[in-house]
Amino acid sequence: MRTPERGRVAVLYTPDPTAGYALGIDIGRSWLRVALADLDGTVVARADVRNKARTSGAMADLVVATSHQVVADSGVEAEKVAHAVVGTPGVYDEEQRRVRYALHLPGWGRAGLFDRMRDELGVPLAVHNDANLAALGEYTFGVGSGSRLFVYVMIGTGLGMGVVSEGRLFTGAHGGAGEIGFLPWPGRQKPDTLEDAVSGLAVVEAARSLGMEGPLTAKAVFEAARSGNPTAGKAVRLEGERLAHTVAAVAAVLDPDLVVLGGGVGHSADLLLRTVRDTLRTLTPLRPKIAPSALGEDAVLLGAVATALGAARDMVFERRSAP
Repeated sequence: MRTPERGRVAVLYTPDPTAGYALGIDIGRSWLRVALADLDGTVVARADVRNKARTSGAMADLVVATSHQVVADSGVEAEKVAHAVVGTPGVYDEEQRRVRYALHLPGWGRAGLFDRMRDELGVPLAVHNDANLAALGEYTFGVGSGSRLFVYVMIGTGLGMGVVSEGRLFTGAHGGAGEIGFLPWPGRQKPDTLEDAVSGLAVVEAARSLGMEGPLTAKAVFEAARSGNPTAGKAVRLEGERLAHTVAAVAAVLDPDLVVLGGGVGHSADLLLRTVRDTLRTLTPLRPKIAPSALGEDAVLLGAVATALGAARDMVFERRSAP
């Protein structure tokens, strides 16, 4: 009986994590966060700076300057940065080269801003909605891991949502899927939007209408509620009830197995979850699991890093494979 000839011995190749790097950028109304990661996903340098820019041009300058500083601080050669991803409020329009619907960042819809940043950074740059990136970050690194279909509800200055199905973002025909802040909400004098009812500003307005005085922020209202202030507690319960309506609408349309609460207000999800769950039981038989974000304020940044890494790895592999 003839013994079959042995084939070639398999050779295992281990990618060099320092062969390339990815840049993640999170642009928010109050903070700019930038991180540089190697191909293994290890963050090698990071900066969190207050966003004090008063114009879109100044904000673009801040993004570029902070990104250059992060790369310089890392000691990585600038040529090794293969790809960058920016997370921003609104929806990036590839054809018009501008962001739409970024209502809380004045002038941010100006055409050409991201082309300018791309040129000054000197690396390929992609632009994505911040809630979408937060959803990807939570799927990759947080509580969304393994979920078949989950949504990340970002409650902060505005209201947005990212949808991840089978590990992939669902963005709709024009990138607007998840812009739940535009859903109508019955107001007292005029039709409002869901964002008017559920965002951080809505928490402050509810607290004022109930009698709280002085300079207020959503964070201050939640801290007061946590300390036992009954008026702040009522405002927080009202926020929880409105969030339950948001989850009920999402559950009816998407049937997710998980809803993650994130963003500035979502950081206080421990005060909201009971009200959201109790109210949801009175609204609908569809009751997905509801959980707080595991990544907190880093969700958008880590989603940007994860997305940039996907492109960076491909680019580095192609570069190394080329004759």
